[in-house]
Amino acid sequence: MSTDLTHPTPTSRTPMAVILNVIRGALIGLAELVPGISGGTVALVVGIYERALHAADMLFRRKFSEVDWFFLISVAVGMVTAVFTLSTVLHDFVDNSPEYARGLFLGMVAVSIWVPVAMMDHRELRNRWMVVVPLFLAAVGLSFLGTGFSSTTQTDPSLIVIFLAASVVVCALVLPGVSGSFLLLTMGLYSPVLAAVSDRDWVVIFTFIAGAAVGIALFVRMLSYAMKNHRTLTLTVMAGFMLGSLRALWPWQSSTSELLAPGDNLWAVFGMTLIGALVVLSFIIADRVASARRKATVIEEEASAS
Repeated sequence: MSTDLTHPTPTSRTPMAVILNVIRGALIGLAELVPGISGGTVALVVGIYERALHAADMLFRRKFSEVDWFFLISVAVGMVTAVFTLSTVLHDFVDNSPEYARGLFLGMVAVSIWVPVAMMDHRELRNRWMVVVPLFLAAVGLSFLGTGFSSTTQTDPSLIVIFLAASVVVCALVLPGVSGSFLLLTMGLYSPVLAAVSDRDWVVIFTFIAGAAVGIALFVRMLSYAMKNHRTLTLTVMAGFMLGSLRALWPWQSSTSELLAPGDNLWAVFGMTLIGALVVLSFIIADRVASARRKATVIEEEASAS
């Protein structure tokens, strides 16, 4: 997805516009806390994805006069407020009910795999299936094996690990369908990072922010280039990684991430998985409806202009 966006019109500065942007930011912040729901997807659904990406692009190009600061600050306030308000609730849920939490997240991530698949060029899939299929299977296998080693929760990760993880996770903000929290979960860092936010551990928080800033500066442009020039192959790898990483979300696991047989709470966990799947499905449907409306608006505008 290219960052060379057209210049959007400035955001309205009425009190209602500010409130709506704060709410949109809060929804994106909430999505970034929950594995399986992509902040990028929510930004698309609420109609601010391209505007936010354009603002970030102008920031890192140092074209500060072209940044819609009013819009950016109001959305950021909503995101930060949601993250700090809800992190404690989620942290308690993950720590005290791990099987139910993993069941919920399993349903969310399993359904969200459809997002990168739907974004692929299906004609290219048919023409290059001999490359795409082995690439997909390799990504699934690597991810499945990798999460077996990395998904165990790290009790005291170093600041260097936090920094490096943040630089990778921030890429999820650029790609709709990829959950930053899910990436943290597969690295075994979801719970400690959430705990740091909940406990207001500013050293960890600022380390994470610094890593995210470096990630945006170094990796986001590379990722955008790959999406623009090798879209289907990039999405194939992404979908494969997501499918293989479901191993990390199997509800019944030992303390060393060994997969166990389902327990007596099978149906309760299955219910949580179904809830998670339905939540993400509702976001996907909302995204499709919003996209259809935007296309219809563009067609109407072009028709009236001609």
